[in-house]
Amino acid sequence: MKKVLITGGAGFIGSHLCEKYLNEGWYVIVLDNLISGNIDNISHLIENDNFLFIKYNVTNYLFFKDDIDLILHFACPASPVDYLQHPIHTMKVDSLGTLNTLGLAKNKKSRYVFASTSEIYGNAEVHPQKEDYWGNVNTIGKRAVYSESKRFSESLCMAYYRKYNMDVRIARIFNTYGMRMRLNDGRVIPSFITSALRNNDIIVYGDGEQTRSFCYIDDLVEGIYKLSVEDGLNGEVFNLGNDEEISIKELSNVIIDITESKSNIIFKGMKSDEPIKRRPDLNKSKKVLKYEVKTDINTGLKKIIHWFKEKLND
Repeated sequence: MKKVLITGGAGFIGSHLCEKYLNEGWYVIVLDNLISGNIDNISHLIENDNFLFIKYNVTNYLFFKDDIDLILHFACPASPVDYLQHPIHTMKVDSLGTLNTLGLAKNKKSRYVFASTSEIYGNAEVHPQKEDYWGNVNTIGKRAVYSESKRFSESLCMAYYRKYNMDVRIARIFNTYGMRMRLNDGRVIPSFITSALRNNDIIVYGDGEQTRSFCYIDDLVEGIYKLSVEDGLNGEVFNLGNDEEISIKELSNVIIDITESKSNIIFKGMKSDEPIKRRPDLNKSKKVLKYEVKTDINTGLKKIIHWFKEKLND
């Protein structure tokens, strides 16, 4: 049986990956210090004989006796609420944590997938964003603790690939949503849904014309899995997400309509370093990985709104 180590496996995306690999017949090991992850996300997996959870900070030394076929480094606070509250840890987990997991992969001759982000493109001057775009970033802004640590990790991955001929792949993940997002996550979809279900004002920063492309979690997980199991992708970078673009103002109106909310939309000043447009160019992923986006924004929002209703009523 193949073994996969998932750092950050108790997080939003990580927990869905755990389920995917278990369903595909893998033995799954999770490392998570639970700073932003939640044990409840994987509690239903604990009794599975092919699942092992270890509470651990991957910025510390890593040692495993057994072989590991695949390492997914997904440990890192991804919400602005989290990475602004834990700026130093965020930079450590995507520097020391990346170094430690790459070292383990080198020792075990494991395939390695790094969870990067669309944030590395910054306030992009190219639209949509292709994998060969270098980005337009502010290295000293508040958001840099996240984006710059991801950029450093990408460089470190490529250094290990070139120096040691390791099988390393990079997934640049665009905005993703779905079940197990926290109500107070701070990202736009959970914030809007929570406000709408409570009939509170929905706060939009700027004029709301800035755009995003939101990917439902099931589609993202399929893309990550394909990236991890396909042979011959050493040193490759792939955008993963949804290329259906929507303005933040339109998103707020769609959520109000679906929830039948009485919320008003309130506009406030733009946040610093807020990207104006963000949409992935998925041509490479579609061609090489046969990656498909199957869930449109309305379908995905209806699913997650139902889930959020249950959580708010708990």
